[in-house]
Amino acid sequence: MPARRFVVEADGGSRGNPGPAGYGAVVRDGDTGQIVAEAAEFIGHATNNVAEYRGLIAGLRAAREIDPDATVDVRMDSKLVVEQMSGRWKIKHPDMQPLAAEAREVFPRGRVGYTWIPRERNKDADRLANEAMDAGKAGRRWEPRAAAAPAQPLIVEEPLETSAPRAGWAAPADLGTPTTFVLLRHGETHLTPEKRFSGSGGTDPELSEKGRWQAERAAEALAARGSVQAVVASPMLRTRQTAETVAARLGLDVRYEEGLREVDFGAWEGLTFGEVRERYPDDLTAWLGSAKARPTGGGESFATLTHRTGVARDKILARHPGRTVLVVSHVSPIKTLVRLALGAPPDSLYRMELSAASLCVVQYYADGNASLRLLNDTGHLR
Repeated sequence: MPARRFVVEADGGSRGNPGPAGYGAVVRDGDTGQIVAEAAEFIGHATNNVAEYRGLIAGLRAAREIDPDATVDVRMDSKLVVEQMSGRWKIKHPDMQPLAAEAREVFPRGRVGYTWIPRERNKDADRLANEAMDAGKAGRRWEPRAAAAPAQPLIVEEPLETSAPRAGWAAPADLGTPTTFVLLRHGETHLTPEKRFSGSGGTDPELSEKGRWQAERAAEALAARGSVQAVVASPMLRTRQTAETVAARLGLDVRYEEGLREVDFGAWEGLTFGEVRERYPDDLTAWLGSAKARPTGGGESFATLTHRTGVARDKILARHPGRTVLVVSHVSPIKTLVRLALGAPPDSLYRMELSAASLCVVQYYADGNASLRLLNDTGHLR
């Protein structure tokens, strides 16, 4: 059986801050929206932030009890917890540090993503936290309801897409050294010039002779740039070959990240867009119209890609704060990182051109802002 996907919604509150406090958490099936577990507890005298962290831990533990191999999307209206657990904000308060460490131990690294949501979309967890505080005030323990809540349609969320404040001239002048992603698309394969779908479910082709030449030119350009401090790449063959060519020139090792793989295009692998339109017109129309739609034959939706790419991004940010990282990946993951940095809608993916061995640059700041600095640069290939 494949591992399940859960959505954990968590909240905590304190009547006095600090004062009588409690938390609440719900676990939803990631496909149906059905609540499959609830947790709440009165925790005595504590702050809002402590209660929020306790709710997060309880929600993660409840999900793990159901399926320890699951992937989890945590949704909270606490910007502090979301940003700290994503590694974008430092955890300075001594009360928060052990709680954050405890939350990270529930699931292995890379299996949990964090998304900020408005308070009005976190009503179930908020209700449970208040039920727990009411129970504590009455001198009794919180008891779960006998019947599970009905399923609710799940809104597709992307990790941290809504949490970042909008950049502008009024942004703080001193945000520290940003983390810079230099995004390099792999060089050409024999499928690239024909514009054929080539994703995780296909033949995993190697670089062509031209693709190897492109990787060498990218290596020269990045060596001349002189700022790259780490290299992270998709584990697919064409990205490995591109990354290893550049890393050898830079004298760096390559770390591989599964979340940077290309989309699985299902039955469309190896076909041109025209061939897909002729053979699977309805499926193609649905795919172009919705980020939740999957290619024919059980491929991967762009919503799923966005989630795993966001998790990969957050892992790299946490591992390399303030550094310049070369990220070697594919068309869809790179476009997704650019889209999320811009706060653009999902269909913006169809309005970007990304050439083989092209470079993009995105910078991430400590306050959650991101800035696109370069897009589809192919100057090193001329």
